[in-house]
Amino acid sequence: MGRSSGETPKVAVLMGGPSAEREVSLSSGRECAAALRGEGYEVAELDAGPDLCDRLRDIAPDVVFNALHGRWGEDGCVQGLLEWLGLPYTHSGVLASALAMDKQRSKDAFRAAGLPVVESLIVSKADAMAGHVLAPPYVVKPNNEGSSVGIYIVEEGANGPPPLAETMPEMVMVESFAPGRELTTTVMGAGPDAPARALGVTDIITEGWYDYDAKYKPGGSRHVVPADIPDEIAALCVDFALRAHTALGCRGVSRTDFRWDETRGAEGLILLELNTQPGMTPTSLVPEQAAARGIPFGALCRWMVEDASCDR
Repeated sequence: MGRSSGETPKVAVLMGGPSAEREVSLSSGRECAAALRGEGYEVAELDAGPDLCDRLRDIAPDVVFNALHGRWGEDGCVQGLLEWLGLPYTHSGVLASALAMDKQRSKDAFRAAGLPVVESLIVSKADAMAGHVLAPPYVVKPNNEGSSVGIYIVEEGANGPPPLAETMPEMVMVESFAPGRELTTTVMGAGPDAPARALGVTDIITEGWYDYDAKYKPGGSRHVVPADIPDEIAALCVDFALRAHTALGCRGVSRTDFRWDETRGAEGLILLELNTQPGMTPTSLVPEQAAARGIPFGALCRWMVEDASCDR
């Protein structure tokens, strides 16, 4: 990590930033920073802003732990900066991060890998509000945000399209609605010394849509780990998550989300999206799956630091 033997490695934990997921990122970053201190690292917490490059030079970390979420933090932008500065960092590299954040392009990669995804289109916000561009039920959402930010569900039989908020981007994704249970699988690894492995499957139970509040507010959802599902479906989730992780060229930790219509058996399992910077908050799914596999939170964070590198 660039320091002499026996010297405590210094880790800069990037958090916050300017995206719509700033508050969740701050929570993730604080949790990870505390865990890394508990593992014996020297830690500097860094709220990413316009002076990020200068502050990183001042701190001179051995490793950067990327706890940013959303645009700029998980779309390849900050990864490119870290590559330029020659600072080893966690999670996926520039290309994998950019692909995963662009929902339509990641779906193209998943289709090419033979993975099941729903029909989707990229249209202007004006067209999405002018009339149905897909037969209901369907979903309208930003193409490059995470954590269910800006989700609109158009129910079957709806008279017209939704009135989208002014904060929605000019181009949006419209995709067919996939009914069923919400499942997710974490994958770790895929570097030269860390073959990819899946941690298991979680069943996410909510009263309604698994939106931002359900993901991050206490009591917003209930997680069943491991999921109470047939072995065949669990095996498919693991297989699809590993293939999705590989298809995008991911590193470190990723989380792949699914919908499963149990009335259709294996044919009802649909891959929704892959997240290269999954949440690391007290209610987050990745730490829960790791704990279920006997990996404490501190050990998970330590593994991510030890896995960090450039040229990812």
